[in-house]
Amino acid sequence: MERNHDRTTNDNRPMEYDAANDRLTHMTDMEKCLNKLESEGYTDQYKVEKGKLCDLTNNKKYKAKDVKAVNFYRFEGISNPDDMSILYAIETSDGRKGTLVDAYGFYSDDETGEFINQIEINKKKV
Repeated sequence: MERNHDRTTNDNRPMEYDAANDRLTHMTDMEKCLNKLESEGYTDQYKVEKGKLCDLTNNKKYKAKDVKAVNFYRFEGISNPDDMSILYAIETSDGRKGTLVDAYGFYSDDETGEFINQIEINKKKV
């Protein structure tokens, strides 16, 4: 496919495309994003209880100072835009990696939101 428009002299980008851009397609829905993160080693699942991050895989609990979110992704429901969620890629001080999911906006969990506000959030490519 070739685009038919004038290119400026400083624009070196090729205007011919023969394949889809796969770089972002795994982020289109939560299931694909979770699968991508799991393939990168983010296999534990977490939830927040009583001010601590609880690892549902091994029942270990973490304080906010022992956790960082290395990335996050927001999703909107297919049938209802109010059905929003946010997925966090989490790393712990003892080397565990996993995910935490929360609703986003009006339906978000207050306890999870308070915990997330206490942790370091670094957006990096995972």
